[in-house]
Amino acid sequence: MQIAADTRAAAQSRIRLELLANLVRKDLKVKYKSSALGFAWSLANPILYLAVFSLVFGLLGAGVPDFAVYFMSGLLVWNFFNLATLTATGSVVGNANLVKKVPFPRLVLPLSSVGFSGVHFVLQLGVFAVFLALAYRTAFGPQLLLLVPALAVAVLFTVAMSLLVAALNVLYRDVQHLWEVALIAWFWLCPIVYPIALVSQRKLFWVYMLNPMTAVIAAMQRAIYRVPAPGGQPVLAAGGYAFYLKWLGVAGAVSLALLALGWWIFRRLEDDFAEEL
Repeated sequence: MQIAADTRAAAQSRIRLELLANLVRKDLKVKYKSSALGFAWSLANPILYLAVFSLVFGLLGAGVPDFAVYFMSGLLVWNFFNLATLTATGSVVGNANLVKKVPFPRLVLPLSSVGFSGVHFVLQLGVFAVFLALAYRTAFGPQLLLLVPALAVAVLFTVAMSLLVAALNVLYRDVQHLWEVALIAWFWLCPIVYPIALVSQRKLFWVYMLNPMTAVIAAMQRAIYRVPAPGGQPVLAAGGYAFYLKWLGVAGAVSLALLALGWWIFRRLEDDFAEEL
């Protein structure tokens, strides 16, 4: 009996993974259908952001040394979080016909949004790695190991928030619009454009660091961005690794708590999705 139950559980897990993979492929095909440049469009957003902010901060005279590297180190992971949660918000509502007619684990809908955004992130990160190899080789060193916990926390937090907003948007359709506004404000609460060193001297810096995306972005920048020479403009919050590992641990704990909450809310509301839609 136990062997049969384990076999059924394994088969169900395989079906869920196949369904998730198929949804991600479908989203990618739909987005780039009949597009001449295809996946190259995924690079347009970060390149435009880089051009605009480089110009603005250059004119203001408040530029960060090697601004492109510092900026892109934070922006790419932010774009992953931003795109994943935005698309997840409407993932259940946007598949109303499927939810009403076909019995399947609804959990894969917001997860497919995370997978879809993950593909974009990997493509952008690959192009960024080529740029670093050509123009910023000092980025390659043991500090890159910080990327592992940083990306793990980023994925964990993104999945947690995706489940939350996807479930709540079925009941309250204003969630999608509120989340768009919240993400605009959230962008400026992360050290993407400005040096985190400007904030690190403030009394409530620990409150600022409680934002999981701040911890992730700061660790990404420490992993990739070269620390300026002594006497230069301070940019990073700290030179060592203990600071980043500590706050990634805090962010991971917060993300796990939010994941448990998001999973519980999603499963609690899941049975009523068809009626609400």
